[in-house]
Amino acid sequence: MRDALPIDDYRALAGTEVGVSDWVLVDQARIDAFAECTGDHQFIHVDPVAAAATPFGTTIAHGYLTLSLIPAMSYASVPRIAGARMGVNYGMNKLRFIAPVKSGKRVRGRFTLVAAEQRPDGSYQSTVAVTVEIEGEGKPALIGETVSLVYL
Repeated sequence: MRDALPIDDYRALAGTEVGVSDWVLVDQARIDAFAECTGDHQFIHVDPVAAAATPFGTTIAHGYLTLSLIPAMSYASVPRIAGARMGVNYGMNKLRFIAPVKSGKRVRGRFTLVAAEQRPDGSYQSTVAVTVEIEGEGKPALIGETVSLVYL
């Protein structure tokens, strides 16, 4: 986790890249565990033999598995807001799954602060653009904007 910044310093970072996470391995064990947890056992995720006959040539991670890695990547690389009592997910904007993550590949998050606006209740709505890159690939796995509410 990066150091906490006063809210005004955090807000001043709007328009700039605020963090890049370490690489995270998306191996078959992680894909299988996600399938078990969610009940999504589609063959392209869990059957290496059948998946080998697809255009992907191997199993691929669930798009929502890739999406679910964003919080941990963010916690490790994006500055926190000093004095924050709590933060909650508020949703996502403009989410698109661009390219599949093949089993055994590594991904990382690249984060840019879009805005941090104060809300009438005194909380802040933080919007952060995220690109999840796939190591060695030209296209990212996904792009979107995370939206969080931060309570000071």
